[in-house]
Amino acid sequence: MESHHTRTRTSCLTLCWFLSALALPLSLASRPLPHAPDGATIITASIDAAEEEDYSTFSTENPEWKFNHVAVDERNGNVYLGAVNRIYKLSPDLNVQVYHETGPDEDNRKCYPPRIVQPCSEPLSLTNNVNKMLLMDYRENRLLACGSLYQGICKLLRLDDLFKLGEPFHKKEHYLSGVNESGSVFGVIVSYGDSSPDKLFVATAVDGKPEYFPTISSRKLERNSEEDGMFAYVFHDEFVASMIKIPSDTFTIVPDFDIYYVYGFGSGNFVYFLTLQPEMGNGPATGSSSAGREQVFTSKIVRLCKDDTAFNSYVEVPLGCVKGGVEYRLLQAAYLSKAGAILGRSLGVGPDDDVLFTIFSKGQKRRPREASQESALCVFALREINERIKERLQSCYKGEGTLDLAWLKVKDIRCSSALLTIDDNFCGLDMNAPLGVSEMVQGIPLFSDSTDKMTSVIAYVYKNHSLAFVGTKSGRVKKIRVDGPSHGALQYEVIQAVERGPIQRDMAFSPDHHFLYAMSETQMTRVPVEACGQYSTCSECLGSGDPHCGWCVLHNMCTRKEKCERSAEPRRFAWDIKQCVRLSVHPSNISVSQFSVTLILEAHNVPELSAGVNCTFEDLAEMDGLVEGNRIRCSSPAEKEVPRIIVDKGDHQIVQLYLKSKETGLVFANTSFVFYNCSVHKSCLSCVRSPYQCHWCKYRHDCTHDPRTCSFQEGRVKRPEECPQLLPTERILVPVNVVKPITLRAKNLPQPQSGQRGYECLLTIQGVEQRVPALRFNSSCVQCQNTSYSYDGMEMSSLPVDLTVIWNGDFSIDNPADNKVHLYKCDAQRGSCGLCLKADPLFGCVWCKGENRCTLKQHCPHPESQWLERNGLNSKCTHPRITQITPLRGPREGGTLVTIRGENLGLDFSEIQGNVRVAEVDCTPVREGYIPAEQIVCEMAVATPSQFANYVEVCVGGVGVRECPKEFRAVYSKYYYFVVTRLISLKPSRGPVSGGTIVNITGSNLDAGSNVSIMFKDQKCTYHRRGGQWITCRSHASLQGYGNVSVSVTVDKARIQKDLKFEYVEDPTIIKLEPEWSIFSGHTPVTVTGTNLDIIQSPLIRAKYNGRETVNICQVFSPTSMLCQAPELPISLSRQREVPARPDEFGFILDDVQAVLALNNTPFIYYPNPEFEPLHVSGVLELKPGSPIILKGRNFLPPTNTNGNNGKLNYTVLIGDKPCLLTVSDNQLLCESPNLTGRHKVLARVGGIEFSPGVVHITSDSPLSSTAIISIAGAGALLILFIVIVLIAYKRKSRESDLTLKRLQMQMDNLESRVALECKEAFAELQTDIHELTSDLDGVGIPFLDYRAYTMRVLFPGIEEHPVLRDLEVPGYRQEQVEKGLKLFGQLINNKVFLLSFIRTLESQRGFSMRDRGNVASLIMTMLQSKLEYATDVLKHLLSDLIDRNLESKNHPKLLLRRTESVAEKMLTNWFTFLLYKFLKECAGEPLFSLFCAIKQQMEKGPIDSITGEARYSLSEDKLIRQQIDYKMLVVNCIHPDNEKSPEIQVKVLNCDSISQVKEKILDAIYKNVPHSHRQKASDMDLEWRQGRGQRTILMDEDLSTKIESDWKRLNMLAHYQVPDNSVMALVPKQVTAYNSVNNSTVSRTSASKYENMIKYTGSPDSLRSRTPMITPDLESGVKVWHLVKNHEHGDQKEGDRGSKMVSEIYLTRLLATKGTLQKFVDDLFETIFSTAHRGSALPLAIKYMFDFLDEQADKHSIHDPHVRHTWKSNCLPLRFWVNVIKNPQFVFDIHKSSITDACLSVVAQTFMDSCSTSEHRLGKDSPSNKLLYAKDIPSYKSWVERYYSDISKMPAISDQDMNAYLAEQSRMHINEFNSMSSLSEIYSYVGKYTEEIVCALEQDDAARKQRLSFKLEQVVAFMSLES
Repeated sequence: MESHHTRTRTSCLTLCWFLSALALPLSLASRPLPHAPDGATIITASIDAAEEEDYSTFSTENPEWKFNHVAVDERNGNVYLGAVNRIYKLSPDLNVQVYHETGPDEDNRKCYPPRIVQPCSEPLSLTNNVNKMLLMDYRENRLLACGSLYQGICKLLRLDDLFKLGEPFHKKEHYLSGVNESGSVFGVIVSYGDSSPDKLFVATAVDGKPEYFPTISSRKLERNSEEDGMFAYVFHDEFVASMIKIPSDTFTIVPDFDIYYVYGFGSGNFVYFLTLQPEMGNGPATGSSSAGREQVFTSKIVRLCKDDTAFNSYVEVPLGCVKGGVEYRLLQAAYLSKAGAILGRSLGVGPDDDVLFTIFSKGQKRRPREASQESALCVFALREINERIKERLQSCYKGEGTLDLAWLKVKDIRCSSALLTIDDNFCGLDMNAPLGVSEMVQGIPLFSDSTDKMTSVIAYVYKNHSLAFVGTKSGRVKKIRVDGPSHGALQYEVIQAVERGPIQRDMAFSPDHHFLYAMSETQMTRVPVEACGQYSTCSECLGSGDPHCGWCVLHNMCTRKEKCERSAEPRRFAWDIKQCVRLSVHPSNISVSQFSVTLILEAHNVPELSAGVNCTFEDLAEMDGLVEGNRIRCSSPAEKEVPRIIVDKGDHQIVQLYLKSKETGLVFANTSFVFYNCSVHKSCLSCVRSPYQCHWCKYRHDCTHDPRTCSFQEGRVKRPEECPQLLPTERILVPVNVVKPITLRAKNLPQPQSGQRGYECLLTIQGVEQRVPALRFNSSCVQCQNTSYSYDGMEMSSLPVDLTVIWNGDFSIDNPADNKVHLYKCDAQRGSCGLCLKADPLFGCVWCKGENRCTLKQHCPHPESQWLERNGLNSKCTHPRITQITPLRGPREGGTLVTIRGENLGLDFSEIQGNVRVAEVDCTPVREGYIPAEQIVCEMAVATPSQFANYVEVCVGGVGVRECPKEFRAVYSKYYYFVVTRLISLKPSRGPVSGGTIVNITGSNLDAGSNVSIMFKDQKCTYHRRGGQWITCRSHASLQGYGNVSVSVTVDKARIQKDLKFEYVEDPTIIKLEPEWSIFSGHTPVTVTGTNLDIIQSPLIRAKYNGRETVNICQVFSPTSMLCQAPELPISLSRQREVPARPDEFGFILDDVQAVLALNNTPFIYYPNPEFEPLHVSGVLELKPGSPIILKGRNFLPPTNTNGNNGKLNYTVLIGDKPCLLTVSDNQLLCESPNLTGRHKVLARVGGIEFSPGVVHITSDSPLSSTAIISIAGAGALLILFIVIVLIAYKRKSRESDLTLKRLQMQMDNLESRVALECKEAFAELQTDIHELTSDLDGVGIPFLDYRAYTMRVLFPGIEEHPVLRDLEVPGYRQEQVEKGLKLFGQLINNKVFLLSFIRTLESQRGFSMRDRGNVASLIMTMLQSKLEYATDVLKHLLSDLIDRNLESKNHPKLLLRRTESVAEKMLTNWFTFLLYKFLKECAGEPLFSLFCAIKQQMEKGPIDSITGEARYSLSEDKLIRQQIDYKMLVVNCIHPDNEKSPEIQVKVLNCDSISQVKEKILDAIYKNVPHSHRQKASDMDLEWRQGRGQRTILMDEDLSTKIESDWKRLNMLAHYQVPDNSVMALVPKQVTAYNSVNNSTVSRTSASKYENMIKYTGSPDSLRSRTPMITPDLESGVKVWHLVKNHEHGDQKEGDRGSKMVSEIYLTRLLATKGTLQKFVDDLFETIFSTAHRGSALPLAIKYMFDFLDEQADKHSIHDPHVRHTWKSNCLPLRFWVNVIKNPQFVFDIHKSSITDACLSVVAQTFMDSCSTSEHRLGKDSPSNKLLYAKDIPSYKSWVERYYSDISKMPAISDQDMNAYLAEQSRMHINEFNSMSSLSEIYSYVGKYTEEIVCALEQDDAARKQRLSFKLEQVVAFMSLES
């Protein structure tokens, strides 16, 4: 187990692993790989050498290419790594130098070698090559790498560059092993001196093919790697060979018999192999694993002589080890090492003798799935094994026993005797061979672990210590110091070596033994053998147990001895914990008022300190120390350096005192030193009890460290008992207003000296101090003088008061016992005799009869006979009185507890015992309820039937009530009645079996008695309340289940029963809710269908959100239905969301029924509340009768999918108090106004909302008055006059029109030349601007998004922070469970059969929407980013299916891939997105960015309307300003906001620009090359115009000077402020002014940048055209805002405006001007996209590969129509990828796209689509302007596209291998971009939705059934849904 010395170092390792994992793929991606000779590939991957860490790591490029074996070159430290399909040569710090590909290749495991002789008829498939053996042949400088392909052939590779020297494969001997696992073959190269060639001993499992492969053999290693005799058997004739085969008879006994080789080595004259093999039983039945018994295994060591060619020396010995009675017999790993002195001594062998370290796991049965992790580390002395073998050989050659080798000699063969001398090097004869030893050699167990199974071991000797490094299943390396059986083994450190385990058997040291190489299947790590640097103190270092670590004293660090300077000198390097420096200081504490005190430091175990030392008091002071031998003199800090000790921090401060060596400048020892401050103490006791040298000066009332400062000797106090202090006293009682002294006992009271004042007592009464002179009688007594005291109020009868004795003004005497003075008043709270005599006898209170009050004896003016006192002669109060009785009614059966309250009811229980009668029935007093003088509680006896009612009587202290004297008798004025309680009925008579029903029982006299209980059979019903005729209780959950129970009521001892039954019925259930939505404010009707709903009295509906719960009421109609009012969603109104929300819990409160509290299956959703706008700015809307009232707003129709009436909200609109008929649309309510006139308030109600949008004023139409008639006549006369004038004007006009016509013709002639001129000018202008812009960009400045941001924007448009970028969020208790489930699910996703079935099943579900399809496709692609080969394969399958479906459904073939209607189509888009990023970045990005910049700059050269987005220069007709706008260009000089001193920047603006537009232009100029997301935002800045003489004006879109004309408010422009040319502007941080704080909403709505933000939208901007904002009236004022043009949709324009619309088409020529200007940039972009080789960048492989695939599919389906093929390709790439990128450059670059730029890009994208189309477009004057605009260009673009497709088809096809290599590289470049766990979790949500359908589909699929995929999926579901 891990000892307390264990250190786990995970974080550093994980970081290093991550860094180097990044390093390899990045460097691989950075340049093309040069090929080494013959299949080897050279790679350079390095981390900056300066930052080289001790830890390095190398990870597999492909998860399938698992690591198998490792070998390290002892000469130079290079690492050779054998993996699946690869052999790597790595530098010592694990950077790849070169690699050699070994696979995959076409093969079949059933093909037997060699193929040249025997051709193979089995079908071949691409098979991985597992590395099974990796051996260094130093003699020939080559590497033997044997694989699993072709039954185990080997390659011989040159060590320097992995050049293939040879690969023998044409003879049977060249095939070493047919087994496929990497860990069951072992080879040992044996050297025989310079003259003879080396031999290779190979041992292998045979995998059921013993006729082909010997299990153990020795082979020739020829010098020439291509030699024919390579790997030939060393000796081979008819009868004997240098090999052993497993006989076929063995397989008849144990069919799956095999020998697994775990380790091999050479030592002395022998070669050894360690094996694990099944035990042979005593015949077929027992041994056969098919007989149902588990196979038992044995671990054995096999020995052979190196020179034995006939294998007569073969001996086999069983190994094992036993620890604590547990057998460990299954060998896991082994390693041969030297013993070292300490372990050697312990084992009884020499330090250079060989020992074998082994790892065994528990038992003898291999259970691959078994959870047991128990394993042990054991050690064997090789000498002991050899001794045991020698003994066995000697006994066998004496003829004793049998050969004992059951697997080789199936029959028992007896040993033959021979006269021989058998020495240590005996190599056997052809008799008695091979031989087995039956007795097990037991190893010495050193260490065991039951939690983390050990899997590998390696060891070496360091400074006589034997150190074992053990790898574990979880990827850790344990470092264990092995000192032998007597000392045991110490695990001194554990580190996490690899991210995921287990650690493989192969581990290796670097040649200098400073590093260890450990690996898992996917990661190799270089781990330092020691990590001494982690220990920061000497004791930690030397207590760690790591023998590498010692303490370098003066350098104050833990390190190896060789790294410590001058470590050979005495005491400079400590080995043992006893040698750590110890430091003591004298004195160890001083007062803060002592300065520069000499301190003597005594140091033990310090080296010679001639260089000198410094003493340092933390950061307070540092000074030189004087060294005298091992003593050092230092002085304490000077006055100004002493720490200040504040009162509330205690009386001392501990400071570390450090010794620092002047030689190294480092601290090498420290100790604690204390500064204390006596003056903190303000009392004698706390002073002298301080642990420091503090003394109390009695006469100075002061605490000091220096007693000499006390005035005189007797004034010094050092012991607590000498302190002046008050002694504990009895309670000090002082009556109020009585003059009385207070005497206190004390000790050591000082006598005031001359000039000192005397003693006083200080009492604090109710916060007020009262000082009283006091007299010191002697040192032990003090008396507060005669004084009276008082306190306010009669609420307290006594008051404890703090008492302090002081002298000399403020010197207080300690009061350790906390003595208090108790003031009291006799008459407070004691208004009756009984209460008075109840008081504390020490108070001395008496009842003064004459005055009828409680008082002190001395204050009663009457003689003593008139007093009553507690213990006097006269001690009984007379005239008891009863004030209250409860209850006043009870049952005759008795048991009622009657409570009697009153006065003078006795002072002792005995006085009233037996003296109480109630209604002439004895009532026995209960002691617990008795309160002296105040209360009696008694229990009633049984009354006779004749007794009905009577008084209550009490006699105090009498002999009985009847004989009681009158003055001691009390009678209550009211009667107590005996009543009979009856039950009549109960309601409701039934309730749910879960309980919670409030049951009301009716009857009579139900309020009688004191105690009531209700029983439902044997169960209680919890009592609630009661009255005279009713009683209520709450039912519990039924214990008996359903059915009737009898009801009974018990009142005291009376049990009342009537034939009342309560029925428990089945709990109600909820089946359906309709509708399943509401609005945030709730109160909308919800119809609930269920069962047994009528048994609930008060059903409630509930919702819980963010921890807050709301409820609402329900009304039950029938057992199956009820109507509820939806509860509101508890969402704060200040942060009212604009998106729907789902409650965390939604359900019902139906009594105690738990099942419906939170419904799991309801998708109940809340939509935002409807919002109303005011009717009119003024608040009053003028109307004519019958005119409809229109209420505007939003969210009037929630976006529900429900059809029918339930899908709408119920609105009520009241005009006054009359409702009106309504017509509802999403943003308005049309209300048919009722027949009313006058002013009426309008009130709208919906759900829980009530809102009044204002008042309507309806004016009535009246019959014509005389005034009206005169008006009409006058109007008629005017009309006639008007007609005459018009006729005259018409005549004149017709003459003018002829002239106008001629003028128009001239204008038309000029128009053409004007357009041309404008184009020319604009183009020239633009070119210079674009040149300015792009000269700085030059490729680097283009703000490309990184790969992750770019893919996220395309894959998940509109989602900013997608879960696939984050770590999986799971509650801690479920994390492990969920991760297991997701890993399993990940394996399923990586199974093609499952993935295809999963996608097809999802697509066949009706509820699986288009959005879901896109989402699933994107999630799958993020998941498969690291496996693009596999993703491509799946995509091809899906596309193939899609084409088949498309053609089967008789759709036109051209429609294929047109729309994203399947997962495949979206996957195709994503596939191109991943693979074309590089092409975008290197090639297509530049022209696209130039086009974007050109459009932006050209648009900004002319006016752009801030509100509508229309512009003078535009490609889009929709966004063209169709009127003449006068404007002028200005140049403003801007001050850089980040640097006022830098030169001013000139910015071109227009005088018609709004202030926001000016800010944007200035920001564009200042941050020319800064990505948009890194810039300042215009909305956060104010524009400041700096005029002469320091005058500064803030310019704003809206302020108090803004012009408003007839409901239209115009945004401020530069012209509005009359800003001249060359003005100085500055952008300053936003300031809040009175105006913009009041009108914030207006400003924010109208400012252009804010508007842009409002429609900022990262998704596809198709919908942007419809997003141009309506110019809605300002909510508060009803004013409409405009900038350059008023929106045409408003009907209140002047007539003239409307007329101008007629000729607005004349401005369409501007489209041509803009198009001409931008032509070059559009051409550049299209040319780049439609070129197979452009700007030196080759065509991306993905395009060629996909187009070829589509052609293959067309051939397969016999589609030869070139148009169809062309359309497929266009739909696949341009339509699916390029159009998206052109319309949304923000997917590729970090930019902001305005609506006008977007409109222009949409026109370009449409042109691009038209260019890819094969159909002819007939154009006419009614065609859309964008089609007409590019009509001439499209034919030439089409020809480009055709040429492009044709060029691609002519290119040579890409092989699958090349494509896979390219895809693998792409995967590797972006391997960690997305969190695969989160992707899996998101994909899994669809499994959760359709589990049944998916499982069903898997069960119907043959391939899936074979792989049991449905079972695996159910396992995943189980993991994911497990709650615990």
